[in-house]
Amino acid sequence: MNHSQLSNNIIKKSSFLCVGLDTDPRRLPAGMEANEKNVLHFNRVIIEATHKYAAAYKINIAFYEAMGPQGWEVLQETLKFIPDGIFTIADAKRGDIGNTAEQYARAFFEVLNFDAITLNAYMGRDAVAPFLAYSDKWAIVLALTSNPGASDFQYRTDAKGIPLYLSIAHAAADWGSPGQIMLVAGANRTTELNELRAALPQHFFLIPGIGAQGGSLAEVYASASTATGPCMLVNASRSILYASSGPDYAIRAGQEALRLQEEMSNLINQAN
Repeated sequence: MNHSQLSNNIIKKSSFLCVGLDTDPRRLPAGMEANEKNVLHFNRVIIEATHKYAAAYKINIAFYEAMGPQGWEVLQETLKFIPDGIFTIADAKRGDIGNTAEQYARAFFEVLNFDAITLNAYMGRDAVAPFLAYSDKWAIVLALTSNPGASDFQYRTDAKGIPLYLSIAHAAADWGSPGQIMLVAGANRTTELNELRAALPQHFFLIPGIGAQGGSLAEVYASASTATGPCMLVNASRSILYASSGPDYAIRAGQEALRLQEEMSNLINQAN
């Protein structure tokens, strides 16, 4: 999916919602046994309840790796439930180089056919370049994360006073076009989002931290939107997946996704 297709889908749905499928077998609804079969069932029902409101789905690979070989089967089957035209992200945070990076790219772009993958660029251009060899696929580079430990390294400045997160963003923009590179920036970093948007006016941002983490959607939109619209995907995982632990979990998940979509639609309309 290229830049214009993703942008058009967002405008068509009046939604830049990314639903995170970080499905933990231990948090399945009451009465549902924690096993691979029920994780797959849960994912299918959640997708059916939310796909009308979602521009993207982000699958956190760790939750599926933790289930062993069966987890990869659940991952593959889950992807089949996502309707065509909805952007898919492998939240894998890979960050190796050379032949290893090429194999990661092959696994996620050819075998699993994700549209995008999250990457850790600590090893530089070599960790990202193999993913840029695929047309209409995206490398989503970690720039400024929402976790408390982000301050350990990401805010450190160089001799010119430029923080590391901004140096990463500039480097990533040099490695690929706005149709290849997306940046991760946390919803709780609205001041820095303004700075990143000024530096990268055309690139998409993947923004976690809305919902269970308490980020403000209005503040995020004000900081990260562009003159041409919401050039972003805002992720919500737990607030949708676990909106209810009872038999109404699908209804409540759909209601939460709709609530976020309606707020996003209002923000888009107000900007216009």
